[in-house]
Amino acid sequence: MSGAAAAHAASDPSEREPGAVLRRVFGFASFRGLQEQAVAHVVAGGDALVLMPTGGGKSLCYQVPALCRPGTAIIVSPLIALMDDQVAALRQLGVAAGVLHSELEPAAAQETARSLAEGRLDLLYVSPERLLGSGLRERLARLPIALIAIDEAHCVSQWGHEFRPEYRDLACLPARFPGVPRIALTATADRRTRDDILAALGMTEARVFAASFHRRNLHIAAAPKTGETAQLLAFLKRRTGTCGIVYCGSRAKTEKVAAKLAERGYPAIAFHARLDPSAKRAALARFRSGEPVIVVATIAFGMGIDRPDVRFVVHLDMPDSPEAYYQQIGRAGRDGDPAATLLLHGVEDIARARHFLAQSAAPDAQRRVMGARLDAMIGLTEAAGCRTRTLLSCFGEELAEACGHCDNCGAPPETFDGLREAQMALSAVLRTKQMFGAVHIVSVLRGEMTDAVRRHGHDRLPTFGVGREHGAGFWRGVLRQLIAHGALDVDTAGHGALFPVETKARPILRGETGLTLRRDKPPPAAEPGSPRQAPDHADPDPVFDALRRWRLAEAKAQGVPPYVIFWDAVLRDVARTRPATLDELAEIKGVGASKVERYGKRLLAALAEASL
Repeated sequence: MSGAAAAHAASDPSEREPGAVLRRVFGFASFRGLQEQAVAHVVAGGDALVLMPTGGGKSLCYQVPALCRPGTAIIVSPLIALMDDQVAALRQLGVAAGVLHSELEPAAAQETARSLAEGRLDLLYVSPERLLGSGLRERLARLPIALIAIDEAHCVSQWGHEFRPEYRDLACLPARFPGVPRIALTATADRRTRDDILAALGMTEARVFAASFHRRNLHIAAAPKTGETAQLLAFLKRRTGTCGIVYCGSRAKTEKVAAKLAERGYPAIAFHARLDPSAKRAALARFRSGEPVIVVATIAFGMGIDRPDVRFVVHLDMPDSPEAYYQQIGRAGRDGDPAATLLLHGVEDIARARHFLAQSAAPDAQRRVMGARLDAMIGLTEAAGCRTRTLLSCFGEELAEACGHCDNCGAPPETFDGLREAQMALSAVLRTKQMFGAVHIVSVLRGEMTDAVRRHGHDRLPTFGVGREHGAGFWRGVLRQLIAHGALDVDTAGHGALFPVETKARPILRGETGLTLRRDKPPPAAEPGSPRQAPDHADPDPVFDALRRWRLAEAKAQGVPPYVIFWDAVLRDVARTRPATLDELAEIKGVGASKVERYGKRLLAALAEASL
């Protein structure tokens, strides 16, 4: 039976009620959080903006209404890989889903167009460019349309970090499809971005469904750069055998880091926008295959990632806003299992970000917003309290108590009254005539007789050696935090020279304000050699492992990612509960009727064999 028949042609009208569709098609007994309210609103014909964190179940908010309302649902999505994954997952559920994009084989495109014209599609995924061009919009206007969903809706906003001009042209849709409900969805948007999405799409009357952005399964951590290769290897040592993403600020760095990891035995591959198309496809194929690969990437990789078992995300360079950061770390742990994040940051990150901001051709108002977001990101890196609470406050969400699952909650940082040390550092910058970077300033403070100190006569300054009781790492931390506080800035055009910012530096120099600084922790020991240790989350259950092997064989035979057949969480439940019949299998969360029919007997056979 086709997806359209399965979803739309049920003889009993009650089978097209949202709860029934959720159970029969998706295998879930009940909705989570705001899903039920959002679904009911859209099924009734209302417009909606849905804000839910990655892994929070946004897709169900349009997929269930699409199967409840008559006609074909149009899903506007920005990335080909994302659309392909979602269509593959829906087809596994017995839903008639299709996709139209530039990389589709002609025969496949013709079949999709034919199914659309004949009313056999429940959902059609298209890019905004495809929807607005090539006559598709006119063809769709002659068909019954269930709803229009705009995924990754932050792309609509001029304040969004993934802005695409074509998305703003979607404001024309109500005139072409009057009375068709629209639902915009995104995992990250502050108040300004939310308002801009609604205005840009002409959805000012839409109801907003905003779930908490708190991801309790994510461990959020940040550390100053002290030797990023050693820090990265120390982080990865306990996570071998798992899938993860390492984000870098440049294309060259992705290739350099991937090569270093590969030399040490890690399955690392580089990914960036300028990669050869065949290499890019190969990288995506490895990632989607379910193998424990580490993708070292620029932000060109990741938006809309559907793989649920990404166990970690590392940033080797600081993102330019909390929105970008949250979007990227949200790609870890979509299955709800624990996942780790690590953000390494330093003076050079702040200098680079401020330089790009200064060079931006954006209007003044937008540059002010970008500057405020950058300051918020810097503040997050230097937070001494609960880091999750600090992050959520960037989205207007107040956490009532500390999260208990970030680095600062697990090991509260040591803080100290840093006014005296800050005065020393600012004085050293001023007395060296604001012409030198952090390395030289640290040498002056510690009384190190370097060639540069001797050449410039800085050993004769009153500040020479005033901070010799502290190590170089301590002083680098003070300078970095003064930059974060806005008391120092970096002259990006002057080879990284530090200079005081009058409004913030003067009160410190005069002792008119207090200043609490955090004491940096010592760097981890370098980790030479290749990965040896098993992952600390490894599942020792041989039955679960056997079911994963069965799933991998099924996926290879069909040419689809393993996770579109069953998530790990489903296989764990199967291994734990040991269902003996198809009815018992159908009771497991995430196993819908189509998957019972398609895989039930083979899965139970694999379970029986593994249990011997």
